[in-house]
Amino acid sequence: MAENNNNIEKKEVNDTVIRNKEINESGGFKEPTQRPNEPKVITATETNSGVVSNNNPVDKNLDKLKDIDMTNMSVDEAFEQKDNSWAVSLAPHLRTGVTTRKVMLSVILALTPQLIYSVFTFGFNAFLLILLSVCSCVFFEAMTQKAFKKPLQITDLSAVVTGILLAYNLPASAPWWLPIVGGFFAMAIVKEFFGGIGQNFVNPALAARATLMISWPTIMTNYVGPDGMTGATPLQIMKGAEGTLPELKAMLIGNIGGVLGETAKVLLLIGFLYLAIKQILDWRITVVYVATTMLMLFVQGVTGMNLLYHLFGGGLILGACFMATDFVTAPISKSGKIIFAVGCGLLTALIRVRGGMAEGVSYSILIMNCFVPLIDRLTRPRIFGEARK
Repeated sequence: MAENNNNIEKKEVNDTVIRNKEINESGGFKEPTQRPNEPKVITATETNSGVVSNNNPVDKNLDKLKDIDMTNMSVDEAFEQKDNSWAVSLAPHLRTGVTTRKVMLSVILALTPQLIYSVFTFGFNAFLLILLSVCSCVFFEAMTQKAFKKPLQITDLSAVVTGILLAYNLPASAPWWLPIVGGFFAMAIVKEFFGGIGQNFVNPALAARATLMISWPTIMTNYVGPDGMTGATPLQIMKGAEGTLPELKAMLIGNIGGVLGETAKVLLLIGFLYLAIKQILDWRITVVYVATTMLMLFVQGVTGMNLLYHLFGGGLILGACFMATDFVTAPISKSGKIIFAVGCGLLTALIRVRGGMAEGVSYSILIMNCFVPLIDRLTRPRIFGEARK
């Protein structure tokens, strides 16, 4: 028995010597010499694309790997060269059925009730504005990606969502070319110039609205009511414009003037509840945003029914439910989202009461979008076991 153990130990030592010699002579890793009655070695080697897991004999696949120059290849091209017989992946290895397309479909479904109501209330021009806005956003995203030689991603429907939200920020009396200009700025400048989906630092639809407002303020503030007559919005009336404040019921069901997407508050809230129940968006941002705005308005002397007009008479519900909750331009952590929402509420109330404009939702969200990287940095969770600095 002792003699057999000595023979095994000698064999292991000899194997180690042979392997070390091969490594020293080659200046690096070399596949061990095949010995009689010994199974072929299956190994893993590194390429320019990462770690390659090889499940076939070395003499069959290692040489094939060495013959492939992967320096300028994308992952998809490298997979095709290897006939998909190996996989490249980074940890964590998680899989989920939730895709960008499915999320965007849910958002489109949540926005559909207000879309139908806008077309029914404001007529054909509202339908034309929404259609041109969506088509222009999809077109300019595709053209920009093609110009930058990037894969086309229009099938993820994110451009469709941006187009709907952009149209929701236009008055029903806007000319046909306005959503086309806004679509170009939203997709080409704000989104694709900064890297595409997931890379833009501000909300594309709101950035386009702000640009259109600065460029054509008269057109962007020419609000038409359901009766087809031009008139001031409730917020403009409270700022001193001529007109009579509508009833609360009229603001809830959308029987007021304003942009296409801010009229029927009940329909917007139904869409928000749908997304919140499906956990597509974080309800905390919306609730904290609205609560902070109301509190700050009260501190500045706005009381009674005027608070309700601020709540339902402008774009607060639309902005808090579908703009501030944007997945890309909102903070990641829960505490960061609360800070972001509080900042939006403070700025909205200050602009509405102290500023020269009647509405401040768009600019408040855009300003806070710029602070999101700093908020994420300050609210980054400490990793378990990480030493305090």
